[in-house]
Amino acid sequence: MAEKKSKKKAKTPNATIANNRTATHEYFIEERFEAGLVLEGWEVKSLRAGRVQLKESYVVIKRGEAWLSGAHISALLSASTHVNPEAIRQRKLLLHKRELNRLIGSVERKGFTLIPLSMYWKNGRAKLEIGLAKGKKLHDKRAASKDRDWQREKERLMKHA
Repeated sequence: MAEKKSKKKAKTPNATIANNRTATHEYFIEERFEAGLVLEGWEVKSLRAGRVQLKESYVVIKRGEAWLSGAHISALLSASTHVNPEAIRQRKLLLHKRELNRLIGSVERKGFTLIPLSMYWKNGRAKLEIGLAKGKKLHDKRAASKDRDWQREKERLMKHA
């Protein structure tokens, strides 16, 4: 008898689509939230191909809704002819009402900023991790890089010992 083949697809080892590396350098991340994204079909295909850039993107709150602004999702060459792909457009973020109220309060009253940190797949859906952040001053950045260098040097010394 023939063996049954499993019908499950092999999972990709890394579900991360894109990271915003400059976010942790430029900001202190106080709290992290997970948000869903409202995307068009061509955008999902581009995400699967890894054609997204979060470097200069940010989150805006308008009329009680969160929007991702400045994220660059470049269209594939095989995009449909009747679809007009717009690489940089505002995309709606899906959050719970209490999370939105909390974010609105922090941004308006306490002077926080909303920064996209990473985009990843979760159960076949694209998710965006956003961080409630405060900007770093130049001396904070210097101290952080000095600490990083010291940690690296410590690891090197411990490895040789």
